[in-house]
Amino acid sequence: MSLPPVGNPLDLSSTIVAAATAPGRGALAIVRLSGPHAHAMAQRAVDRWPAEPRVATLSTVRDAAGGELDQSVVIRYDEPASFTGEDAVEIITHGGPVVSATVVGAFVAFGARLAAPGEFTRRAVLNGKLDILQAEATGDLVSASSRAAQQTALRQLDGGLSRRVLALRDQLIGLEALIAYDIDFPEEDDGPITPARITDAIDQLVAALEALLSTARVGQLVREGAMVVLAGAPNVGKSSLFNALLGESRAIVTALPGTTRDAIEAVIDTPVLPLRLVDTAGLREAMDPVERIGVEVSASYVSRAAVVLACVDGGESLAAIRTALGDDTLRAPTIVAWTKRDLYAPAEDELLGALQSLHAVAAASVSAETGEGLGALVDEITGAVTRGDAAIEHDAPVLTQERHRFAVARALDETSAFRERWLARDVPAPVAAVHLREAVRSLEDLVGAVDVEDILDEVFRRFCVGK
Repeated sequence: MSLPPVGNPLDLSSTIVAAATAPGRGALAIVRLSGPHAHAMAQRAVDRWPAEPRVATLSTVRDAAGGELDQSVVIRYDEPASFTGEDAVEIITHGGPVVSATVVGAFVAFGARLAAPGEFTRRAVLNGKLDILQAEATGDLVSASSRAAQQTALRQLDGGLSRRVLALRDQLIGLEALIAYDIDFPEEDDGPITPARITDAIDQLVAALEALLSTARVGQLVREGAMVVLAGAPNVGKSSLFNALLGESRAIVTALPGTTRDAIEAVIDTPVLPLRLVDTAGLREAMDPVERIGVEVSASYVSRAAVVLACVDGGESLAAIRTALGDDTLRAPTIVAWTKRDLYAPAEDELLGALQSLHAVAAASVSAETGEGLGALVDEITGAVTRGDAAIEHDAPVLTQERHRFAVARALDETSAFRERWLARDVPAPVAAVHLREAVRSLEDLVGAVDVEDILDEVFRRFCVGK
């Protein structure tokens, strides 16, 4: 038997149902029901109906024929005090692939339709419970793969980015009002608005938009992780250090040089941001064609790294990596990692010499064998990544999606275009002010202050069913 269609996600007159937990074996599963008939349908399915909203009630759940499906916990929510802003019900069933599916099927038989991906959250947006940025944060929180992504999503869900964007929109509207006053009431007793006042307001807006746009780099790092490339001569301990940082054996470690012939990637989570570690082939003059390709891949990764971890175990390996990397390759911050501290602990002047030789930002002595110095090395890596423009402020709003970056960049371009026209005085003020209106519209599109269905479609396309 085929499943019924999910229907139109803009149709708020229907009642929707879905399993809100992933399919498979587990202790519990949750079935969500929302819409104008949610309570009536649930009362047909359960033996005991909660007397009060938000009160967990143990009840038998039955299908349309009266057959028992499960002993479940039923929680009712009354509009507008629910996630969706509608009457809603959550039924906490036993886990497994069958129980929750049969409960969903029972509600479909009662007249509910299957929810589209993200439709519960979409209804929360349409009913004014969330804005689009907060809705995106809900999806980001569900899919977060690091603590940094989790914290960023929580701040966005709390409305931090929304408040910042709306504050900038209000500033733009205020600037529009100044322009309108200057145009419409030039002979008022207080006199027209001084050009300096408008110029200052423009400069403040441009600076604020630039600052917000710069956080897109941080958002990318939080979402994808910062690429940290372990580079060095063969057999200096790159793969051993890679495995030690991961806490598992991902790279083959032998005493033979040239074991790693391709790049191996893995992600480690830190309190600041995820780090994408890349173990590369040893940088050397390779005669074998396969080894030569591996060395070329290593050089490519080094050129794209956020941080280069220059692995050395003595003077010869230091000279080798210095020759291999060269001045032109080292675009990213470099950290010297003396890899075999358990065999030989370098003196401070040796570390300092290595740091200066490679123009590095830091140097650390570590042991993959004993784990000594690994924590300090991770701190140095995250410090190098977050230094300067990419600095992460845990309480500051961050642009996490390409849609965010595009909207703010467009608002910045329009505001800058108005500034250029205003200073040049080459077009009438009402014509120049069109750029301000476009900047306002870009920010309104970002938070969903206007009705833009294609934005909603793009946002909720990535959601799972039941959210």
